[in-house]
Amino acid sequence: MTDSTTLKPLRDQPGHLLDLLDLVLNEAKRLGADAAEADIGVGDGLSATVRMGEVETLEHQRDKGLGVVVYQGQRKGSASSSDLSPAALTETVQAALAIAAHTKPDPCAGLADPALLASTIPDLDLYHPWPISPQDAIARALACEQIARDTDARIVNADGTTLATASGAHVYGNSHGFHGYWQYSRHSLDCTVIAKDASGMQRDGWQSQARVADELDSLENIGKTAARRTVDRLGARRLNTRSAPVIFEAPVAGSLFGHLVNALSGGNLYRRSSFLLDQVGEQIFPDWLRVHEQPHLRRGLRSAPFDDEGVATRARDLVTAGVLQGYVLGSYSARKLGLQTTGNAGGVHNLCIEPGSANAEQYNLPGLLKLMDTGLLVTDLMGFGVNIMTGDYSRGVSGYWVENGEIAYPVEEITIAGNLADLFKGIVATGQDIDPRRSTRTGSVLIDKLMVAGE
Repeated sequence: MTDSTTLKPLRDQPGHLLDLLDLVLNEAKRLGADAAEADIGVGDGLSATVRMGEVETLEHQRDKGLGVVVYQGQRKGSASSSDLSPAALTETVQAALAIAAHTKPDPCAGLADPALLASTIPDLDLYHPWPISPQDAIARALACEQIARDTDARIVNADGTTLATASGAHVYGNSHGFHGYWQYSRHSLDCTVIAKDASGMQRDGWQSQARVADELDSLENIGKTAARRTVDRLGARRLNTRSAPVIFEAPVAGSLFGHLVNALSGGNLYRRSSFLLDQVGEQIFPDWLRVHEQPHLRRGLRSAPFDDEGVATRARDLVTAGVLQGYVLGSYSARKLGLQTTGNAGGVHNLCIEPGSANAEQYNLPGLLKLMDTGLLVTDLMGFGVNIMTGDYSRGVSGYWVENGEIAYPVEEITIAGNLADLFKGIVATGQDIDPRRSTRTGSVLIDKLMVAGE
């Protein structure tokens, strides 16, 4: 076995990591485990951050790690290591077995059903490493920041522009005989600036991320958008407390469906701490709305051929015509509920919300503003006032007050509140301005009404 304390070049990793995986699983069997599973990940990364024309940080990451889970009957033990040498892998397996010896038997513990494991690994085109030099990364970040600063004289400061790139490989295997891997890459550029006028100072920015470096937004678009969004916030006001329609702009609208996934997740369900408990088959959204998972999207930011247990991922609807179709489960939570895993150990993969409305029309953001006529456009969310057990929802927000379908003025230091069950049913339309930078692929979302609390 190759000593892996010195990692091979990333292009050579999958075969090497599969050898290490075999070592771990064989050691687990030799040392007395009835069953075992392990995952190994390695990655390279580069991050360059600049501020006000100067380099603030330059970091290179070289990460590696192992996680192993062993089962002795219904007892489970787990351990991890960042040392991938053969001796360290053996010690990690021994540690997991020692832990299993002291755990309480759990009838729901165990590997995923072998019949559900991925039999083929589709190529999802996720691996496009970017061999950018530190000097070029710095130069691009500096150029993006300068574009933002040159866009408007009211941009007086910067809060960091970061170019980051990462690529790596992930392998998983278990004692059912499953071995699988995929390679990945992710690149991003994020620019944040500060504007000032007589009313005060405001901070905002813009960001792009993609699997392929050439698919990032241009430096010019990121810099100019960051500047425009920041300047547009100047002169922000507070609002009097009122009930009003609310639009969640696409970059923040995904959080609404994140709460949906949280409420449908197995852990919250078997603990009976979800407001959507026992709601499969019930109408929880308007009858035109569809929410579905697409794990095999080419170059998708959350695409994956199998989940964290080796279970094959598949396209499926969570919500069809507003009706809840199923939950988000791994093997353990599925057994606790007397159900079957949905291939979601580790989360959902590319949640997609179809654009639409009650009359089947599709709207871009200006169209949604006109449809709303008067209300609040939310562009930033703060705080975590969400109770998944009850559905109670309260978040600090900033954005814009809209009158006659047009943005009237920016607003800040306000709170929106309601209940997620009512909020979901109160969706009037979802926009076609889908944000490609997010793993939840949704456009802006118009809600019929929420409580808006200000002065």
